[in-house]
Amino acid sequence: MKPHLFLQRAKRALGVRGEVGLAFLDDAAIQRLNRRYRRHDRPTDVLSFPSNADGCLGDLAISLDAARRQARRRRHSLEAEVKILLLHGLLHLCGWDHEADAGDMRRLERRLRLALGLPPGLLERRQNGKRG
Repeated sequence: MKPHLFLQRAKRALGVRGEVGLAFLDDAAIQRLNRRYRRHDRPTDVLSFPSNADGCLGDLAISLDAARRQARRRRHSLEAEVKILLLHGLLHLCGWDHEADAGDMRRLERRLRLALGLPPGLLERRQNGKRG
């Protein structure tokens, strides 16, 4: 799997430029970040840290533990799940916020996911009442 190549494709599809830093972590490490920056003391699948620096969109942290569980649950590959998480995180780096909009990010994520050949994304899963 080459996550940077997928990110390039996703950025082109979204029409954005800029560097994205990636960190692949375990549940314990992402829980520490989630607790520190979001005040949620639990592991999560992806965290986004937007940047104000020129030429840099920001950083993404992905829990490979969560990605493995979600891939098994959804019966697709770990690679597909990581791509779903990368796309979701990239949208957050670009300023989209599904917790504050009226479904705009969900619709954009779905359109991009279909264009990039990915299975259902995080927001579609949550809309249908299923976590992960």
